[in-house]
Amino acid sequence: MATQLPTSSPTARTIDMRALRPVIIGVVIIAAATALLLFINRGMIYFPLWSAIGFPALVITPFAMMGLKIPNNLKAFILVITLLLILPYLGIQDSFYLELATQIGIFAAMALGLNIVVGFAGLLDLGYIAFFAVGAYLWGVFTSAADIVTKQNGIQAAPEMFWLFLIFGVIAAAAMGILLGLPVLRLKGDYLAIVTLGFGEVIRILVSNLSNISPDPTVKVNITNGAQGLFGIQDPPLPDFFIRAVAGVAPNAGNPTALAYQFFFYFLVIAICGLAIIIAARLENSPIGRAWTAIREDETAAIAMGVPLVRMKLMAFAIGASFAGAMGVIYAAKQTFVSPESFSFNQSIFILAIVIVGGMGSIRGVILGATVVTLLNLQVLKNFSILIGSLKSNLDQVPVFLQGIIASWPVQLEPARYERLVFGLLLALMMIFRPAGILPATRRKLELQAKKQSEVVIDGGD
Repeated sequence: MATQLPTSSPTARTIDMRALRPVIIGVVIIAAATALLLFINRGMIYFPLWSAIGFPALVITPFAMMGLKIPNNLKAFILVITLLLILPYLGIQDSFYLELATQIGIFAAMALGLNIVVGFAGLLDLGYIAFFAVGAYLWGVFTSAADIVTKQNGIQAAPEMFWLFLIFGVIAAAAMGILLGLPVLRLKGDYLAIVTLGFGEVIRILVSNLSNISPDPTVKVNITNGAQGLFGIQDPPLPDFFIRAVAGVAPNAGNPTALAYQFFFYFLVIAICGLAIIIAARLENSPIGRAWTAIREDETAAIAMGVPLVRMKLMAFAIGASFAGAMGVIYAAKQTFVSPESFSFNQSIFILAIVIVGGMGSIRGVILGATVVTLLNLQVLKNFSILIGSLKSNLDQVPVFLQGIIASWPVQLEPARYERLVFGLLLALMMIFRPAGILPATRRKLELQAKKQSEVVIDGGD
């Protein structure tokens, strides 16, 4: 009779240790990165280098651990400790880290919305940034200090109405998503991409040219202030809790109100991201999500199986757009300035690159992709350019064999100038070596494996 192996046997302990080894490595990386970031300061010559190593390691590691086969409670614990304790504490020491984390959250929420359209429903959208613009201009038009129609007629919104406008931004962006979806229901592939690209450009051109819509040359009707943008946009009211918290933990802060606002927007973005993740996860595992999957795989077969094609496509566009609308309102309130240049076609490609790098259809992958791509764009490449400039000013502290290279380094070769090149190379490498993304969705991964196996069989048959 076979006996069951006791759980306390050396073999069982070895298996447990093997499973926990990646977790231990991840925790060590997080601890080491935190210690490094607390040790360095901006007075150091090599601060840009250590910061460009330490902060990405700290932020990327918890999301990378989401792909490990470990208990979900442990994953959640590590993520909560990182997001709600370590990052806010680092933000007190250097508010730039808090700003970076907030930007990552904004792009992650928008990428989750685009993932619903592209990853779940298979509808290629190249004008997604237009919905972000709708939310941003909705709050900006009604609260800006610019001399526009709303200010001239005294119909501006009070800062306390921010939460109501957050809901309005979701509704307005969803309505624009439906408006975009209606004329493209019969389109797919390249044709759909071209139409959505045009829609994004239409919105950008529209806000650029609504600085005067009056036919009377003596009367000016200014709605969006055109290319000059909307300035002096109102901040939402700051809860007293954040002011008291900053005064308690950072009594020597130079501008406690500004730091309190940074914390407010950071936690607000984290909350919206958490809500977006819950909504996306519930939709993915619902009948609506399965209908989107059927449409993505084969529209004809989906229709034959009774999937309401029109309703499901419009729902995908509306829900995906609503995420961007909410983030647009937050972005305008946070930056207190918006202009048409903030909503260019490149920004749509940037968000699409996040989805592709992370893994189309994968919620965890999209969040990790947002972290990687945003850090490349806002910190890593720029820090290396700052490092080169710092070393040029302090050649005596550079190793002798590098002094000639640093001194003659041309401005045209600064890393920050090659962001688009780096993104292009990143996308090319991802398509060659990991087409499903860094953390691919299970279904997408199986599809690519099946396709690869079928190609091998066909090649072998030939």
